[in-house]
Amino acid sequence: MEFQGGPAEHPLSRLNWRPMTAADLDAVAGIAAVGFPDHFEGRDCFANRLALNPGGCFVLADGRERPKGYLVAYPWRADDAPALNTLIEAIPADAAVLYLHDLALDPGVRGRGWSRPVMERLAADARADGWPALALVAVNDAAPFWEGHGFVVVDSPAMRAKLAGYGPDARYMTRAL
Repeated sequence: MEFQGGPAEHPLSRLNWRPMTAADLDAVAGIAAVGFPDHFEGRDCFANRLALNPGGCFVLADGRERPKGYLVAYPWRADDAPALNTLIEAIPADAAVLYLHDLALDPGVRGRGWSRPVMERLAADARADGWPALALVAVNDAAPFWEGHGFVVVDSPAMRAKLAGYGPDARYMTRAL
């Protein structure tokens, strides 16, 4: 179930996106700590999301080394986002979008096109499952990055108060499928 990705200028790379497993969780938490130092989420949070929606959790790895990146997504309510570093009991019955909780890459592999294949896989899977859109909260001035993946900023009155907890640059964004 692995799928390759990455730019043509790195043809010898053995990194591939593959489904996340419980054995990957320590590495995922470590990548998150580097990528989101102001938005801490611990290993238990990632274990919770993996248990809730394993089909939306991927890691970038070569099979022999620790993962170099991860993506976590699951069904959620539109115009909403779960609180940071909290455990979720269940996918909401009124879920209306596929929520992209996190995409993070180790600094050593950033800027090489690794986000594109996993994002297109996520979008294709979401579309096939009948989700009308992907949604996320962009942090760390990442809105331009997400715009490059087809997301647009949505000024959601329902999200204004929640976004304040993510920092002044936080934006709620969606991508129609």
